Amino acid sequence: MKDPEVVTIPEVMPRARIAFVHRIAHRRGVRQFVKFAIVGFSGLIVNTIVFTILQHYTPLALAPARYNWNYSIGFLSGGVSNYILNRIWTFRASGHAMVQGLQFITVSLIALGVGLGVSQLLLPYFGPGHRTWFLANVSAIGINFLVNKYWTFRE
Repeated sequence: MKDPEVVTIPEVMPRARIAFVHRIAHRRGVRQFVKFAIVGFSGLIVNTIVFTILQHYTPLALAPARYNWNYSIGFLSGGVSNYILNRIWTFRASGHAMVQGLQFITVSLIALGVGLGVSQLLLPYFGPGHRTWFLANVSAIGINFLVNKYWTFRE
C-alpha cells in the first residue's frame, strides 16, 4: 500500500521532461555557464569583501569619485580570482596563459565600463552603496560570460 504523502519524482515530472532536463544539463555550454556562475559567485565574494573594506576604511568613501575607485578595485580583485578559476576549472584552457590573461583583463575592463556606466545611472537613486554596486555587477555578467567563452577561452 502506498503512502499518500510520499510523492516520487516520476509522478511529479514525466519521463519526457526528465529526459529533456537531462539533455540540457549535459550540454557543454550549459555546464560551462553553471561553472562560470559558481566561479563568478566566488569572485563576487572577493569583490564584496574588497569593496566593503575600502568603503569602510577609505576617507570620503561616499563621494562618487571614491566610490568609482572602490568599485573598480573590488571588481578587478574579483576578476583576478575568476580568471584563475575559469582557466583551470570552467574552460580547462590550455592556451597561452599570458595571452588569455590579457584577453580576460580586456573583457573585464569592458564589463567594468558597463558596470561603472550602470552605477552612474543608479547613483542618483540608490547612492554610492551596496545596492548600486550589486546592480552594476549583475549588469556585466552576460557580457562577461559570452565574450570570455567565445574569445578568451575559445579552444
